[in-house]
Amino acid sequence: MTTATQFAKQQTEIFENRAPKSGAQLLLEAIEAQGVDLIFGYPGGAIMPVYDVLPRTSLTHILCRHEQGCGMAAIGYARATGKVGTALATSGPGATNLVTAIADAYLDSVPVVFITGQVPSDLMGTDAFQEVDIVGITMPIVKHSYIARDPADIPGMVAEAYFIAGEGRPGPVLIDLPKDVANAVTTERHRWRPYPKVKPEMGTSENISRAETLIRAAERPLFYIGGGIAQGDGVAELRELVERTEIPVVSTLKGLGSLPSDHPHYLGMLGMHGLKAANYAVQECDLLIVAGARFDDRATGKLDTFAPGAKVIHMDIDVAEIDKLRRADVFLDGSLKKNLSALDPFKDEPYEKAQIEPWRELCYSRRSMYEWDYDAPGNGVYAPKLLHDLSRRAPDSAIFTCDVGQHQMWVAQHCYFDDPKDHITSGGLGTMGFGLPAGLGAKLGAPDRTVITVSGDGSIMMNIQELQTLHRYGIPLKIVLLDNSALGMVRQWQEVFFEQNYSEVNLDDNPEFSKVAEAFRVESFVVRERSEVDAGIDRLLAADGPILMHVKIDTMENVWPLVPPGRSNADMMER
Repeated sequence: MTTATQFAKQQTEIFENRAPKSGAQLLLEAIEAQGVDLIFGYPGGAIMPVYDVLPRTSLTHILCRHEQGCGMAAIGYARATGKVGTALATSGPGATNLVTAIADAYLDSVPVVFITGQVPSDLMGTDAFQEVDIVGITMPIVKHSYIARDPADIPGMVAEAYFIAGEGRPGPVLIDLPKDVANAVTTERHRWRPYPKVKPEMGTSENISRAETLIRAAERPLFYIGGGIAQGDGVAELRELVERTEIPVVSTLKGLGSLPSDHPHYLGMLGMHGLKAANYAVQECDLLIVAGARFDDRATGKLDTFAPGAKVIHMDIDVAEIDKLRRADVFLDGSLKKNLSALDPFKDEPYEKAQIEPWRELCYSRRSMYEWDYDAPGNGVYAPKLLHDLSRRAPDSAIFTCDVGQHQMWVAQHCYFDDPKDHITSGGLGTMGFGLPAGLGAKLGAPDRTVITVSGDGSIMMNIQELQTLHRYGIPLKIVLLDNSALGMVRQWQEVFFEQNYSEVNLDDNPEFSKVAEAFRVESFVVRERSEVDAGIDRLLAADGPILMHVKIDTMENVWPLVPPGRSNADMMER
């Protein structure tokens, strides 16, 4: 991330360099100045001046096969590395093809700078060829956006865009570059304002003291943690606080890995497909310590029944999230890392664990009581066990990326995560087609780590063209394709809530995915029976290049537990 001091130094260097340069040159030089070495993009008419300069830079460009793939790859890269990702596209359809990725980054708070070409300035607003108002289209789903009007503005604009994307609550920033501005040559370099410091370092000492008082008084306290823990660099501080207090912990989908999956105080994921021990704990706690979570509807179920008897301590870097859905008794805005570190409720008196010991025993006994049973009947592949075994046999540093659907929930429920960067999925937007391009972006960002993409037969078809990107660059991504010949999650809901009216979910005419992968020159094989799973996992993990394991599973297999819409999380349906 660029600091204000680094920015000031860059501004001085840029301002003093008076060599004539085009807007396109200034753009790419400014991107290089941010420490960026890898970008994802797809060329076209309006962005062509930038691509003309690109070969003369130090930037590595990854040509994905669809602009949405570029955007999702940049998200995967950003989430695997903690750096700001970069995606590049042309005007019109190139820009609109980025919109889903921009929305995904916005809802999951991922720092990505999206750069789009635009028609020349004098044609803007005339419905010119491949013209769309991409700034207007994306206004609700970006942290900030720019239209470059003068090439002299570009260096400072780029520096500010990368800073904004990564500061505070991260998110996407858009730069729209008209073609004439990209071509224009200038010797001027306009200074930009220094970055304002808009977030407090941590919550007030008064509120920290109030939070500590609530923790000391609680008999049934519970941590409810979300994706903000990792994004706020607060993992170590959370773990230390949990060890000091020995308070049980539940997690959202994006919070997975903030505590290791086998941590003694961890109860699992809560919510619509959360674990029973986690959901019951939330419903019965008397204090909910919320860190980096936002009371999302998939986590809370019917909101007015969520933790109904609990007081709330809410920690979040984005003050807009506090009191938005649930009134906090105490709030701590600002740095999660510093707030978690500052909380020390028992510093002035011995910690009396006996006060919450009955609560802890209840929570942990339920965790044992509701452990998964992987002994499924029949000879077919049982997806939860396959994912559990794969996760345990993969290297400790393995990253899982996944698409959206039943397989996404099975990954969340059954895979082991030791760190939040181990699990990359589309949470807020729920984007099908996310897993494959996010996986290739994650692998490029973390080349020394094993990266496994888990996809479904519905999801993979939405960005299957990125198999060619794997082949072109030799990206050794490992893909597990769970094929139930249906849009599984929609089919499950139609079964349970729509009287088995299976409308437009049948995918039994799927292609032979292993042959499709081979056509893209990606190694592949098929697993049809349970007896083939162990050898299949061995082959998948041993492969040196990209590989796809096509796994046939039962069409009627469902994800359990399931909280019906509009119901309390305590009202979990089971098999």
